[in-house]
Amino acid sequence: TEPCGLQDAAILRVDSPFDYEQQAALYVPQPFAKPSDPGHTEAVARLALRGAVQLQGRTMVLTTTLRALRGIGEWLARELDGQLDVLVQGQWPKRRLIERFREGASHGQRGCVLVASASFWEGVDVPGRALRGLVLGKIPFRVPSEPVTAAQCEAIDGAGGDSFGEYMVPHAALRLKQGFGRLIRTATDRGVVVICDPRVVRKSYGRALLAGLPPAKRIEGGWPVLLEQLRVFYGTTLSTT
Repeated sequence: TEPCGLQDAAILRVDSPFDYEQQAALYVPQPFAKPSDPGHTEAVARLALRGAVQLQGRTMVLTTTLRALRGIGEWLARELDGQLDVLVQGQWPKRRLIERFREGASHGQRGCVLVASASFWEGVDVPGRALRGLVLGKIPFRVPSEPVTAAQCEAIDGAGGDSFGEYMVPHAALRLKQGFGRLIRTATDRGVVVICDPRVVRKSYGRALLAGLPPAKRIEGGWPVLLEQLRVFYGTTLSTT
C-alpha cells in the first residue's frame, strides 16, 4: 500500500484454496554455485536436466536474464540431444510455446522442457501433469541500473530510507511468489519448486523471501530425498540416477 500512496487502506487477505503442504514441495540445493559465479548457469542447467530426465520432461526453468536463458537452453538442447524437446522463449510465439509445453508427451510426442524469462514468471497457466518440476534460477531482483528502479531507490534513500529493504526485497518477494505460482494451478496439481539461489537461506533477507512463499513442504537432504518427492508427485517409478 505504501508505494501506492495509500495511508488508511482497508486490507483483506484471503487464504489460498490450495493445500500447498500436500501439493507442493520446495527445495533449495546446498551447496550450490553462487549467482555471481561463472558456473551458476551451467549448474542450473545440470539440475534441470537431471529432474527433466526423471520426469520425462514436465519441467519449466525460469531465468532472470536473457543471457542465462540462452545459456541454459543451449546447454540442455546439446546434452539432451533430442531425448526431450527443449522449448526456449523466443523460439516460437509465447502462445505456441505454452501450447506445446501443455501437450507434453501426449499423442506420442516427446516430453518438454521449457526455458523462459521475463513475462513467463506470471500469467502462464499449465495445469495438470504437463508440469511437475519448476526451477527458478535466481532471486528475481530488479536491475539496479534500470532507470525507474534507480529513480525509486534514489528517492527512498534520499528520504532517509533503505531502498534495498523497502523496495528491492519486497519486489523480489512478489516476483518470486509469482514464479512459484506457475506450478500449482488447480486443487489436483502437484510438483516441486527448486530455487537455485543459496542467498534465500544464507542471507538475512532470504528468510523474508521464503516466508512470503506458499507453505509448501521443505525438502532437506539432497538429491535422494528430492527424487523420492518427485516419485510421489509424478506417480510412477523413477530411476535412482
